[in-house]
Formats: sequence, C-alpha cells, structure tokens
Amino acid sequence: MDKVNIGIIGFGTVGVGVIKALKEKSVFLQKKAGVKIRVKKICDINLRRRRDVNVNKRLLTKDPNQILQDPDIGIVVELVGGIHPAKEIIINALNNKKHVVTANKALLAQEGKDIFKAAEKNGMDIYFGASVAGGVPIIKALRESLVANRIDAIFGIVNGTSNYILTEMSREGYSFSKALQEAKKHGYAEKRPSLDIKGVDSAHKLVLLALLGFGKFVKMEDIYIEGILDISDSDIKYAKEFGYRVKLLAIAKAEKGELEVRVHPTLLSKEHLLSNVSGVYNAVYVHGDMIGSVLFYGRGAGRNPAASAVVADIVDLARNLKLNAAGRVPPYSKSIPIKKIKEIDEIESRYYIRFSAVDVPGVLAKISGILGRYGISIASVAQKERKQARIVPIVMMTHEAREKSMRKALAEIDRLSAIKRKSVAIRVER
Repeated sequence: MDKVNIGIIGFGTVGVGVIKALKEKSVFLQKKAGVKIRVKKICDINLRRRRDVNVNKRLLTKDPNQILQDPDIGIVVELVGGIHPAKEIIINALNNKKHVVTANKALLAQEGKDIFKAAEKNGMDIYFGASVAGGVPIIKALRESLVANRIDAIFGIVNGTSNYILTEMSREGYSFSKALQEAKKHGYAEKRPSLDIKGVDSAHKLVLLALLGFGKFVKMEDIYIEGILDISDSDIKYAKEFGYRVKLLAIAKAEKGELEVRVHPTLLSKEHLLSNVSGVYNAVYVHGDMIGSVLFYGRGAGRNPAASAVVADIVDLARNLKLNAAGRVPPYSKSIPIKKIKEIDEIESRYYIRFSAVDVPGVLAKISGILGRYGISIASVAQKERKQARIVPIVMMTHEAREKSMRKALAEIDRLSAIKRKSVAIRVER
C-alpha cells in the first residue's frame, strides 16, 4: 500500500486547519506515515463560505454518502460537532468498514458506548486525540505511553474560557462579569459561553479522561458539576492570602475500587504544578504508581492545536492501514476494577469558606459552634474589612471534612439572622 484515501466531513475552522496541514506538509507527513495521505472528498453543508485554503472544487460535496459509501476511502474524519448527525455519520462510517477520527468530545461523552461498540463489532479503529485539551497529547499518553501505570488521580484544566476568566480575575482584580466581557472581546469566549462557565464542557472531557485512566465509562449524570459563576474577585484575593489559586478542575480519583468524578472550582497551593497554568492554556496532571506526577500542558483550543491532534490521528491510522494493524491500540482498557462511583456527599476535602455576616458580637462563635457540631475543624480564620451596611466577610480554611457534613453545616449557618448572603465554599486539593 502506497496511498491512503481520507474523507473529511465538516469543513469549518478545524477542518480548514486539517486541510492546510495535509496540503502544506504532504511530503513531511508521507515520511512520517510511510504512505501518501490523499484527501479524496470534503463534505460540508455550506460550500459557499469563504475559507483561507484553496481546494479543488471537484473534492467538495454536500452529500456525506459520497464519503461514507466510497470503498476507496479508508479513513473518515468527522468534524461537524454536536450529537446529531455526527453520531449517525460515525456509526455509518464504521459499519462501512472505515476507520474514524473525531474531535467530538460531547458526542463521545454522551453516546460513546454505542460508538465504541460499533467500532469493535466492525473491527475498526476510532481515534479522538483532539477531543480533550486540543493539541496536548493527553489522549495518546493515557492510551499508550502510561499503560504500565496504575493511575490514581487525574486533574485537568481543560476549558480555556474558564481558565482565562479566572486568570484575569486574579491578575487584574476583575469581577467575573468584567473578565467574561474581556474573554468575549478577545475571542476566548463565545457569545453564549454557558457550557464553558457552567463546567459542562469540562465534564464532557472528564468522561473521556476517566474512561482512559480508569477504564470506566461514566455517565454525565454521575459527574458532580459546578461552574465558576459564583466565584468573586474577593474569593480569589482571599485565596491568594492563604497561599492558593482558584482553578476550575475536572477531577477523577480512584481509591479502593471507588471513583470520584467531579468538576468544580478548586483551591490549589501556589506550588502545585497546575497553579501557574494561566490564560487560555490547558493542562492535565496525572499521578501514576510508576511515573509519579506528570503534567501535560499546552494550547487547548484554536484551529492549529486541534488540527495538529487530528492530523496525528490520521497519520497513526494511515500507518495501521499500511501494516494491516487495525485494533493495535484499543480505545480504552479496563485497567482498574471500579465498583462504585462516589457520590459528592461522600467525598472528603479541606474547604475555603466565605461568610457574609453583620458586624455584631458573637457571630463568629455561632458559626464555629455549628461547624463543630458537624465535626468540621477550623484551620484558620480571618475577619476582613467592614463592607457596606456593616456586612463583613469572614473567611475560613478548614481541615478535612465530609462534604455531606459541610453542606448541612452551611445550610444551618445560612439560616442565622446575622448571615446576609449565601455562604461560599470552595474545595481544596493537594
């Protein structure tokens, strides 16, 4: 075999980046793959839109069947996004004995079981390196490079929009709304960034990280998800004073057959490897029994990083086709027997807490008494400057406490007449 034909379905931002790379680096990539990679067809519903890459018009089509039913095409690259018709396109490709490359994390998170079953049934490969952290090769690392390790923890900063907002709040002292406005201004946030700032995008990616790290297919409803909307510039400032930074983390941790999967704002020590990941950059921290701690860092979004990962997958599959080695690397393996997904109420963590209280004697004693009744021990406490209407922030760091106990304690504290706003609690990770 001296040539592999591919079809690309979805000629948007990432699709253009893939076509440019394949055109401009054709000789370079042929040497890497050992075969020539030829784009035989490109499908998109809008062929009139101007794109900054020139392609032969004979390659273009609006009909995906011209790719899916072409026996000469060995690899289908799905870049349309969304759930439907992306799922149907991929399963159709697999049923027609074509290998698949996709960057579609939402689809794999929600419908991945059906897709992986179809790939296994047909003896086909599905590669998805661009689905988490863009050009950062975390998917390939978990699938291949770290297979000798028993993974016990994965922490990911996997949403550039949220990380940019938190970075600006920390660096510039911006409010959340101001930082979001800046993110939109610079093109780092969409007009409706709900999936990003509410943590849903990070949760989609966490499904895949947990699958590769622990061999467990987690449902979206099993993931505790909390976004960054309630984080204030005051929280970021006070966290700094305690020696921490606030990051939106996607967390997967396994212990004794139980798996924690959660997305939420998290305090990390300034010395932690993830603490200095700023702006739109992504990073995934992995801890394994042999490798110890390792960090994968880079640009998590944008045309070129995503296209880099997609092209890498195309090259891998082209090599497999040349050597007739389909299934060389399975999508995931059940490396750790996970018996249970841990409910958020069951986890234990240290906490940062901010109370908004009327400045009257005895409030701190009442708060401390309630925390004590629920077995929550205070590590440090600071009463900040007086604010408007005699309301002052009381900021605490706790020792390890059970989430269920913390929730009950905060609910009781918030019912005190002296507490004027809902209390804020942020979990701490080492």
